Amino acid sequence: MANVKILEKKQSIIDEIATKIKESSSVVVFEYQGLTVTETNELRRKLRETNSEFKVYKNTLATRALDSLKIDLGVLEGPKAMAFGTDTVAPIKALNDFAKNHPALEMKIGIVDGEVADINTLKKLASIPSRETLLTMFAAGLMSSVRDFAICLDLHRQNLEK
Repeated sequence: MANVKILEKKQSIIDEIATKIKESSSVVVFEYQGLTVTETNELRRKLRETNSEFKVYKNTLATRALDSLKIDLGVLEGPKAMAFGTDTVAPIKALNDFAKNHPALEMKIGIVDGEVADINTLKKLASIPSRETLLTMFAAGLMSSVRDFAICLDLHRQNLEK
């Protein structure tokens, strides 16, 4: 009877992991061993600021959840954690920025929009400017075109007046 309860609990955790992976725009698997409790809490806070969450699961349960979704991340060995994010880039950027000052944190592999992403892809995504920065750059580009057009029209007007 106790074994049945244990199996049910494990299956509920596998289902939880699978659901989180399906509902997340990005999932990052990373090593965290060597971080202090304070640093871990700081990382959790930074991820929460991006509407992301940090969870530690047993590798066997995470592997079973990934297998049920037909996703192959390779063999998960050693202490690993997963960051789940609703934004595609925000949790990757948060982990990458945190890792710059905390070498104990090391991103390994991820799932971005349903596709497996290796470390190089994660690093490229981490270098993308934030959404706000991209919108500002877009607006500046639009404004420069309008400004240039206004200058052109003004020069044309001045030319006609001569």
